[in-house]
Amino acid sequence: MDPVGTPDTSGPSGARLAAVLFDMDGTLVETEQYWGEAMFALARELGGALSEAARERTVGTSMRTSLGILYADIGVERSEEQLVADTHWVEDRTAELLGGEIHWRPGARELLGEIRHAAVPTALVTTTPRRLADIVLGAIGRAFPDVPPFDTTVCGDEVPARKPDPAPYLQAMAELGVEASGCVVVEDSVAGSTAGLAAGAAVLAVPSLQPLTAVPGLVLRDTLVGVDLAELHAVLAARAAVDARA
Repeated sequence: MDPVGTPDTSGPSGARLAAVLFDMDGTLVETEQYWGEAMFALARELGGALSEAARERTVGTSMRTSLGILYADIGVERSEEQLVADTHWVEDRTAELLGGEIHWRPGARELLGEIRHAAVPTALVTTTPRRLADIVLGAIGRAFPDVPPFDTTVCGDEVPARKPDPAPYLQAMAELGVEASGCVVVEDSVAGSTAGLAAGAAVLAVPSLQPLTAVPGLVLRDTLVGVDLAELHAVLAARAAVDARA
């Protein structure tokens, strides 16, 4: 405990973990495939077949970006009005799929539980719009009946710009009242990892549907199984070392 009675969240390196910020789809829960199912279905509705490579490029991006990739892949042109209609179509289809059983990514529930037990502030930062994210948040919340799993949540329709822009993570940090230098972002996509690094945080990434390449400040793991607070401190220290050399 520190002098004022709050948990000491300093790691062996002395770096203080101020907060952990989680992506949702594909990072905490196995929901990314629902978006894929909806995208594949829309492509069929439009008379085409979305390729696996194109679907991979949509992971972690906004609906506008994802639909642009889909249109180019199947060779169709859509008006702005049609893009809006397609967005609603995909979101409605995904909402139906989210209404079923939602599964945790391996190790995610245990890591979140350890972080909450240590009273480290947490945030959920997702590109998913609020109306869909709330479905998943309800399922996540049922796993933590005694304490809310997140101190704040930031959704894709509540920010001025979406990942890979740092705005969503910067907004979450501001709401938590923490500095980026003390934050670890947990992600699974290129767009999300890019956003976390651009916001000034350390990033621990566990790729799900999209391969990632290690860059300074980004630590890659095959799974969250076995990841604990000690490893998050190590991720934070690695980012601090990168910044010190810059």
